Amino acid sequence: MAGLNKVVTTYQQALEGLTSDMTIMVGGFGLCGIPEGLIKTMTEMPIKGLTAISNNAGVDDFGLGLLLQNRQISTMVSSYVGENAEFERQMLSGELEVILTPQGTLAEKIRAGGAGIPAFFTATGFGTPVADGKETRNIDGRDYVLEPSLTADFALVKAWKADTMGNLIYRNTAANFNPMMATAGKITVVEVEEIVPAGSLDPNYIHTPGIYVDRVIQGTFEKRVEQRTVKAG
Repeated sequence: MAGLNKVVTTYQQALEGLTSDMTIMVGGFGLCGIPEGLIKTMTEMPIKGLTAISNNAGVDDFGLGLLLQNRQISTMVSSYVGENAEFERQMLSGELEVILTPQGTLAEKIRAGGAGIPAFFTATGFGTPVADGKETRNIDGRDYVLEPSLTADFALVKAWKADTMGNLIYRNTAANFNPMMATAGKITVVEVEEIVPAGSLDPNYIHTPGIYVDRVIQGTFEKRVEQRTVKAG
């Protein structure tokens, strides 16, 4: 990388500095909008003890499921287990610490972390195990739970298009958690489908400004479908 050019050419460069026991945020919802190449490269690295913040872990043999199979993740912060049988097995056996968080609360914890807000009050989860050990407060007659925000050592993000300065555009539902995670990582690495010259993107359509992005790499994506339903012939 030179100057404002955020582009790197290898996944090793993209993940430089990622070590064991770090906290990572990984974009995606199921298999939609996940940084496939970055995750696969992590499976080849001698790292373990990771805390992974992601909506869920996809499926067993793809995406974060590969890191779970390798026992590289020690803690998952997610909103649901989904269809990943290994995720379920490790959670029920006690091998994996799982912090289940309501989906909207998880999104806001990440957004707040990226905005520099240390915590916020939400009514979601009051009176349930979600609120155990957390400060609560009655405001204008309604009870709320204080939720701490989330940040990470690395945010691994998938976008549709980037310019060389790291300005990003996401495509449709593949955006999901990616825009907020891009703001909440100490180092934000973005895997994209296309890189264009600086100045090529219409500023009105940029979703994440390059100021939040540290590294950009062009990837190739399998774009696997989690559940494919077709009409009977």
